[in-house]
Amino acid sequence: MAADSSVEILQKVLENEILQTAKVVEEHLDAEMQKLDQMDEDELECLKQRRLEALKKAQQQKQEWLSKGHGEYREIPSERDFFQEVKESKNVVCHFYRDTTFRCQIMDKHLTVLAKKHVETKFLKLNAEKSPFLCERLRIKVIPTLALLKDGKTQDYIVGFTDLGNTDDFTTETLEWRLGCAAIINYSGNLMDPPFQSQKKFGTSFTKLDKKTIRGKKYDSDSDDD
Repeated sequence: MAADSSVEILQKVLENEILQTAKVVEEHLDAEMQKLDQMDEDELECLKQRRLEALKKAQQQKQEWLSKGHGEYREIPSERDFFQEVKESKNVVCHFYRDTTFRCQIMDKHLTVLAKKHVETKFLKLNAEKSPFLCERLRIKVIPTLALLKDGKTQDYIVGFTDLGNTDDFTTETLEWRLGCAAIINYSGNLMDPPFQSQKKFGTSFTKLDKKTIRGKKYDSDSDDD
């Protein structure tokens, strides 16, 4: 009986919270509607103009990004090109890859999709074997590695698939979430809710490249097919 009573109390509490939340939302909507009703034609026209200006500014920004190579996943031919590309864009994702590493092809597939979706960020790829200076400077030792750069400076790394669930079958949404955690893209989802199929199995820990603990000059592959 005591258990049944506790359940009934809990149900009532939940019902009350739902009603209170609905009431707050309804009051907010009523207030907004009343505000619009009280506006005269000049105020409505001013509001319309502000929104049009905001849309125009957003479109101009998008065109500027596209002119700088955003909106597509591109390979750059040399280290020299890397510095120029990074210099002209605020947010850059660069995939250091190797032709013989199968997991790089998996990464390519997801980055191609995200480059089109997140025009605010530039998505590049660079052959690690043809970029010894950069790989030494950025401490790239595991392939694939994504270097995440903001304002020309490396902010974070995604090394192999560790942060993506330790599986070749990770989703594009998972990579998108991880990039969102680094604030390198405009992520609209909930960063506290990673889109792993099984959070218990995959976990949510990050692995960042620690410059103090990396040794050796050869690249390690994160793929078993190498």
